[in-house]
Amino acid sequence: MILNEVKWGLIGCGDVTEVKSGPPLQLTPHSKLVAVMRRNGILAQDYAKRHNVPKWYCNADDLINDPEVNAIYVATPPNAHLEYAVKAMKAGKAVYVEKPMARTYAECQEMIKVSKETGIPLFTAYYRRTLPAFLKIKALVDSKAVGSVRLINVRFYSPLESESEMKVTPWRYHPEISGGGLLFDLTSHTLDFLDFIFGPIGKVRANALNQAHLYPAEDLVMANWMHESGVPGTGTWCFTTSELNNLDEVEIVGDQGRIIFSTFKSVPVILDNDTGHHEFPFERPKHVQSYLMEKIVASLRGEGESPSTGVSGARTSRVMDEMVKSYYHEIS
Repeated sequence: MILNEVKWGLIGCGDVTEVKSGPPLQLTPHSKLVAVMRRNGILAQDYAKRHNVPKWYCNADDLINDPEVNAIYVATPPNAHLEYAVKAMKAGKAVYVEKPMARTYAECQEMIKVSKETGIPLFTAYYRRTLPAFLKIKALVDSKAVGSVRLINVRFYSPLESESEMKVTPWRYHPEISGGGLLFDLTSHTLDFLDFIFGPIGKVRANALNQAHLYPAEDLVMANWMHESGVPGTGTWCFTTSELNNLDEVEIVGDQGRIIFSTFKSVPVILDNDTGHHEFPFERPKHVQSYLMEKIVASLRGEGESPSTGVSGARTSRVMDEMVKSYYHEIS
């Protein structure tokens, strides 16, 4: 599938599309946003007006079947990703789907199956694979700045969100919509980036718990895993700590040093090795998905490849399924 100009239809005009992902659809060369859809027609019309989008719909099928649209960005909660992605691909439209790719690995596989059957490209919004700070981390690893990597440590502790914050994106706490809890919405970024650096994750062992009993999904996950490349990793994610314990840190330990970085915080990448202590500051782009959008548009024009696809996105969903399966088995 080769497109001269990518003409996007956006399904789901939520907060993520206001600054992070919506503007790159219009700002990227050879790309434009021609239609948006939201079930609430008033909100869809308002979004279209504010972002200078010529068309708006309140029915997804109408947008998917718009003859001017040749690519679909699915930015709904995960429970609708499979349905809309499949419909779009069967209609001959390229698909870019928000992360997590779907609620389960099985749903991801179904999306990939349709992509292969139709020959329609499928991309996932794991944009850290293209951000300068994260490319620097990969370059440090690839250049052996810390020697041979021995292990990965991930620690993510965050306080419980307030009731008002939880109401903004309530779907993140309900497995029937998201597939799991905040692990699926937040941790997916870290796991996908580690896949990007070290290759696919193979064996996973984990315990998932609900300690605070404030919502149905898991709120604590402790895991260890092995990348197929032979690099082991361990991680602890707790979403109900205090502000004093607020921590977002990934440590890559080698036989000649270590790299420390944050998945979400705008802090310098740190390298400690035999040449000393080094800090690499990076500014967070205003439109964080812009670099990935450039890659996707280039791919659709036959001028390059996207580092984040349906295949790579599905691998992260499989890992998360493995991490929480014991918890959902126990409560089912």
